[in-house]
Amino acid sequence: MSNDKIGDKRHLRSAVTRQKLLEAAKEVFLEEGFQKATISQMIKKASIGYGTAYVHFEGKEDLLCVLMENVMAQFYEIAEISFFPKSKDEAEQIIQKQTYDFLKMAEAERNMMQIFEQAIGVSSVISDKWKAIREKFIHRISVDIAYSQQNGLAKAKLKHELVARGWFFTNEMYLWEIVRNEHHNSVEEIANTITTLYTTGLYL
Repeated sequence: MSNDKIGDKRHLRSAVTRQKLLEAAKEVFLEEGFQKATISQMIKKASIGYGTAYVHFEGKEDLLCVLMENVMAQFYEIAEISFFPKSKDEAEQIIQKQTYDFLKMAEAERNMMQIFEQAIGVSSVISDKWKAIREKFIHRISVDIAYSQQNGLAKAKLKHELVARGWFFTNEMYLWEIVRNEHHNSVEEIANTITTLYTTGLYL
């Protein structure tokens, strides 16, 4: 067998081990919560050796960071929807759908999002990870706002970075309310209301 084939097999085995550990970690986090969960429980559930586990991850925070990235990648796909509106109405339709899908995703991913919220409150590593994810979203929104301003659809005098930050924080506040099941209105009603407020303030 060639060295390439051996390398490929080793790489595949490594990827499978990593995935097994991530799946086990998710189960343990959901069963125990962030603070009570231990990497030992995850390693046991994944049926792999300690040494092997630590080749892939430094500890439970490292594992949760990857799980958070994976979940938030689904949210980011919504933010990345093509945004080239020709009118205020078209912009509002796209934004309303993005907002609704984003908040619906919070509902669908409620269990893991609850773990993330616990972890953000007690771990600086996870808190920093969340801040980095937030900045990625804000940057993406900022690009869309700049496009609308450059094309005469939105108020040019407003700083797009500042507007983007405000818009993301609005969405984030409702996201955590939905995750905690504390929202008093339907996701659709929330999305429609905040989109109308946002687009009325920003668009001409």
